[in-house]
Amino acid sequence: MMSNIKKHLPLIVRILVSALFLLSAVAKLFPIWAFEKQLVDLAIIDWCYAPHLARLIIALETAIAIAILQKHYLKTFVVPVTIILLIGFCAHLGIQMVEHGALNGNCGCFGQLIPMTPLEAFIKNVITILLLIYLYRNVENKPKGENKFVVILFIYFLSAFIMFFFFPFCPCSKTKSPQIVVPDITSDSSTTDSSIIVQTETEDTLKDKGLVVVKQKDTAKKIEVDLGPAKAVSKFAIYNNFSGKPVNLDEGKKIVCLFVPGCDHCRDAAKELAILKKKNNLPPIYIIFMDEETFKIPEFFTETKSNFPYFVLSDIPAFFKLLGNKATTPGINYLWNGNIIKAYQGIEDQKFNASELVRIITSNQK
Repeated sequence: MMSNIKKHLPLIVRILVSALFLLSAVAKLFPIWAFEKQLVDLAIIDWCYAPHLARLIIALETAIAIAILQKHYLKTFVVPVTIILLIGFCAHLGIQMVEHGALNGNCGCFGQLIPMTPLEAFIKNVITILLLIYLYRNVENKPKGENKFVVILFIYFLSAFIMFFFFPFCPCSKTKSPQIVVPDITSDSSTTDSSIIVQTETEDTLKDKGLVVVKQKDTAKKIEVDLGPAKAVSKFAIYNNFSGKPVNLDEGKKIVCLFVPGCDHCRDAAKELAILKKKNNLPPIYIIFMDEETFKIPEFFTETKSNFPYFVLSDIPAFFKLLGNKATTPGINYLWNGNIIKAYQGIEDQKFNASELVRIITSNQK
């Protein structure tokens, strides 16, 4: 019995290691954008090339899972390269543990499917290295003269082809900053505050622009309003159509949300905003949805009891650029004339604070 186990142990270990790498590869695919974002957050690469690198890494893990089960250059190439790769991962995890703590965050080894702390991943890699060392001592290549390196290359390039074919993405495009022509506004000579001007408009028109009536100067159409900070071009300016209607996000006061349709925290934030909108005179609210589980958008509005104008941003890297460096959803931004007065993101230190937002908007109205 023991002799049979010992005889088949190398094969059992190979299957175990293969399954581990295959699980790691598959787990990173759901969703693949999360793995791409992790590469960007680690400053390994920028968003333009993150989709390429993510697919090449997943293809490598898939290729290792297959190559470990065959015998072409198994001992002299496949096993040693895998050991070196895992040592590199361990070094990276060691740096992460020193900088951020051994038990903080998700290393991303198994994507979002199986969250693992850096310490857990480090231990997993060390155990895998020990298994590979055992394999190195107990397996052989194919007989001399029968090894073909082209088999190893074919396995990797086939894995890469499958990744790029079945998980396509839009090539990175360098978008120029939009130019918005802002009309000159002459300050009223009777006031010393350059942010307070007299403008001939109706009160309804001003409210549509997100401006707040501070004081009605007379019964005519002249209304004294606080136009806030000087007009700027925000990173949201190029997005100007929500629910089929043209919108200038940089004009007046706006609340711009960055949500994922299936994100529970995004739904919680949307619920709070819907309640605030009914109770307070909030600026217009617009949602930019990430192109992930978009079929859940009707469910999103039903659950949150809201009906904010929205559009779906199909360019996922662009979505995260809007969200901010290393930021996570939900993202909520209060804009005034293109200036971001307050930004919330994620569920930790910078998470959405409804009462604070109301206080900031109210203070701006005085």
